Amino acid sequence: MSQTRIAIVGGGIAGLSAAYELQKARAAGEPVEYTLFESRPAVGGVLASETVNGAVIEKGPDSFISEKPAAAELCRELGLGDQLIPSNDAARKTWIVVHNRLVPLPDGLMFLIPTKLVPTALTRLFSIRTKIRMALELLHPPRPSEQDESVAALVERHFGAEAVDRLADPLLSGIYGGDAAQLSAQTVLPRLVEMERKYGSLTRGMLAAHQQMTSKARNSSKTPNSGAAIFTALRGGMQQMVDAIVARLDPARIRTGTIVNAVARTDAGWRITAGSGSQEFDAVIMASPAWVAGSLLRGVDAQLGDELAAIPYSSSITINLVYDEAKLGALPEGFGFLVPASERRAMLACTFAHRKFLGRTPPGKAVFRAFLGGMNNESLLGESDEALVAAVRRELTEILGAAVIGAAAEPEHVQVSRWRRAMAQYAVGHKDRMARINALVSALPGLRLAGNAYDGIGVPDCIRLGRKAAKELAAIRQPAQQSH
Repeated sequence: MSQTRIAIVGGGIAGLSAAYELQKARAAGEPVEYTLFESRPAVGGVLASETVNGAVIEKGPDSFISEKPAAAELCRELGLGDQLIPSNDAARKTWIVVHNRLVPLPDGLMFLIPTKLVPTALTRLFSIRTKIRMALELLHPPRPSEQDESVAALVERHFGAEAVDRLADPLLSGIYGGDAAQLSAQTVLPRLVEMERKYGSLTRGMLAAHQQMTSKARNSSKTPNSGAAIFTALRGGMQQMVDAIVARLDPARIRTGTIVNAVARTDAGWRITAGSGSQEFDAVIMASPAWVAGSLLRGVDAQLGDELAAIPYSSSITINLVYDEAKLGALPEGFGFLVPASERRAMLACTFAHRKFLGRTPPGKAVFRAFLGGMNNESLLGESDEALVAAVRRELTEILGAAVIGAAAEPEHVQVSRWRRAMAQYAVGHKDRMARINALVSALPGLRLAGNAYDGIGVPDCIRLGRKAAKELAAIRQPAQQSH
């Protein structure tokens, strides 16, 4: 048997996870080689952190969802188990900005669905008309349909337009940087689509699901959500994961600052043209954004290239502001606030990072993490750092009040990160598109796709897909090369 040579295009967390899996296979004596190509000067993609005067500053994602195990499992394998910290859920409270005022999300809200009568009736988040509609939603008949639709259409049919504006859109823009009117209900909210098919009423469906969970937990003598925090982070920042993976890899196999110019099929496998030369490989893991993969694969299969290039992406901006708490007034409790698009502001959301994860900010310091951009605000990427910071500071003063954070309160440190076309959008029809993409990929031996554009946008999803692709390709045995 000769070595199986695998190229990895893209050095974000999906590509790094694939490289880590292949390095593990090599250490176990598997006949496999790999080369990772990354166009930027450093690997890691959007996972980037720095520590400033003891405060952890996240330039990209600050954590991952605890419910999906792949990220925590990888961290433990890397020896980072003692660095995993849970979100401070005891203090979790989220506010929505409505006409410049902070309104708390009502108690009993389960995944967009109001399940408690009194908090929903008393909340200032919704008008009387919407509250009546929410009460009548219990009468919705089951709706069997295989047709995909937008999240906005699904939520509006059940709870009205105001629920889309003040609930679905801000909550989902915080996750996807997207627009509820464009995101696929089938892909983004499959549980709700299934509940509507079975129960009609989403409220009844959610209550039934909660009852089943409680009953299952009681039977297994555990309490529901037994102890697991919603989010998990790394004590020193998400960069710790990147650094720990890189430390395990062979530096000679990582080619940073190297743009892949072409990918081609050959009789023996694949040819990658990058930098000033070409290399032959038996297999390729495309771990770049789908629009890059589409451009590179168009010459291999025009339809596949077009399908990949058609997956929409949004851009985002993260701005971190570090303040001396002594110079601020009393912040509202909780993790931060979300801003509906109807408020016409630059900010989509702001996290009080020093509250969300304890122990990552020195005592007496406050870290505000503001998010800007998204599908409807791409133009902000053309603004200067100074203009963006000024806009965030102005909006913080207007939303939180001058008594909390006046215009004169100067941040001790400011950090701006721009992520162009970094977040894939699961648009209406994404499930069908993925069926077409998977069929086309399966007809090309030795090709795998990994990243946030396909089957989950979070860090755990990217890790899972990267490792899965590597395991599958490492298992393919190459016949011994014949001597000529």
